[in-house]
Amino acid sequence: MTSVSEEELLASYPQITAPTKQTGYTSNLTDEQRKVMEQVRLILSAEGYTKRLDDASLLRFCRARKFDIEKTLAMFKECEKWRKDFGTDTILTDFHYTEKPLVAKMYPQYYHKTDKDGRPVYYEELGKVDLVEMLKYTTQDRMLRNLVWEYESFTLYRLPACSRKAGYLVETSCTILDLKGISLTSAYNVIGYVKEASKIGQDYYPERMGKFYLINAPFGFSTAFKLFKPFLDPVTVAKIHILGSSYAKELLKQIPAENLPKKFGGKSDYNDQELALSDVGPWREEKYIGPEGPAPKSF
Repeated sequence: MTSVSEEELLASYPQITAPTKQTGYTSNLTDEQRKVMEQVRLILSAEGYTKRLDDASLLRFCRARKFDIEKTLAMFKECEKWRKDFGTDTILTDFHYTEKPLVAKMYPQYYHKTDKDGRPVYYEELGKVDLVEMLKYTTQDRMLRNLVWEYESFTLYRLPACSRKAGYLVETSCTILDLKGISLTSAYNVIGYVKEASKIGQDYYPERMGKFYLINAPFGFSTAFKLFKPFLDPVTVAKIHILGSSYAKELLKQIPAENLPKKFGGKSDYNDQELALSDVGPWREEKYIGPEGPAPKSF
């Protein structure tokens, strides 16, 4: 990664989100929300924190904790402690997922182009997971390090490039989780990893989920999901769409046909191996790459 300061990076792409009716975003803040954000920044600065104090970053923590000052401060500090303990700030240069080409066949996870709102689209083919085979080549710890590596690349490279292309601040992803062929055994095998991965996403990268599609959901899945709905945050629930095997029409409402891979009903012509490893998007296009330089490759 090119050594670019946080100030320089933030100045290189839009910091105001697309117009929204929802408050709590840089494009739509109430006076009360602004006061909370400023208060949080003041307290953190006084305590010696210097990074990730920009409006958009602080607002993501504020939204995640419903603008409760104490809870927002606690979440932010816990995150900064984790970053230090985990080595997150240097992971992009320290960690190399050399086994990725092998692992990708047994657990395809990849970014591919953008949706209609300019978000990077992230795919996981959970039905193909073969954890027993995978663990011959990698460990759960390395899988989680790779996950954090991807989050950091997403934050420092993908989102800035997508924001430049869109002309407004893009701060979330669109996720497609393909459950085709999933069995109880494979789901059970991967549950430990998914639990850890979800914790990292929720606690340390708050408010990064824009849209979430579960496709090829097995029979009865929607019914089961309805039982959990009351326990989930309504804002989160609104982002989740559960689709069976006829999902293409729904996905095409959110993702342009030329950006959606052919295997999911679009026109983007890449085979499985290319999808898993090529990482195509604005972050690979010269005109949208800023002072941060081109996005790194993980292997």
